[in-house]
Amino acid sequence: MGAPVVHFEVNGKDYKKLTDFYSKLFGWEVHDAMPGYGLVHTQADGKGIEGGIGGGGESAAPGVVFYMEVDDPQKYLEQAEALGGKVVTPVTVIPDQVTFAHIQDPEGHVVGIVKSGGSS
Repeated sequence: MGAPVVHFEVNGKDYKKLTDFYSKLFGWEVHDAMPGYGLVHTQADGKGIEGGIGGGGESAAPGVVFYMEVDDPQKYLEQAEALGGKVVTPVTVIPDQVTFAHIQDPEGHVVGIVKSGGSS
């Protein structure tokens, strides 16, 4: 079974500007989760995926990033490197929220991985 895309992020310099733009353009609700980062609720009646908007600092992955859900993030980091990719953000745990990492493919695109089943 393949790894599903479960989250997206739009990262940039101006959190407020990005939040206003996407909220007004697509009717998304953005709820502040921490300084400079908000969780996006697309209001799409269960269609598509939810995401986040970040800004106001140095981002590990500026631009648009999508995340795949995996069972063992470290295993995927190792496999990405073996396939010619690079680790951008090592496995990072935000307690009671998420375990994630970022990789760069051989062409320079950054994507994220998140651990299935929560933060542990």
